[in-house]
Amino acid sequence: MSSTYEPDYVHDQAEQSDSGDRSLGSLVSSLTSDMSKLMRQELTLAKAELREEAKEAGKAAGMLGGAAFAGWMTAIFVSVTLMWLLDKVMDLTLAALIVTLVWGIAAAVLGLGGKKKLQSINPKPEQTIDSLKEDAQWLKAQKN
Repeated sequence: MSSTYEPDYVHDQAEQSDSGDRSLGSLVSSLTSDMSKLMRQELTLAKAELREEAKEAGKAAGMLGGAAFAGWMTAIFVSVTLMWLLDKVMDLTLAALIVTLVWGIAAAVLGLGGKKKLQSINPKPEQTIDSLKEDAQWLKAQKN
């Protein structure tokens, strides 16, 4: 998405420089038409920005879900194997406790990584907000 978004009304403004010869009704009609076009463009921009952020959030959620499932399956099989190995040198209960602590640490690392990824997502449509500020300035100029 381009960061130099320029609404169509900027180009239309040059064509309407002869507005001194137009009637008040024509000017109001033109302004209403421009506002309608402007609002449609702003909504389109906001939808595009929000869609992009939602896509990133979906990726992050998918990564967290995949990590959780893979971690769960790995934890089950590796835990059983590790407990059997440790059972050779210590009590099975102590072996199970050690394995549980290892997987608790792994879960914490994965959870913190996913949280960091989700915090990097910006749900606010920055370009739309900037564009709306420009539109407000344009409207003030049109009133004068």
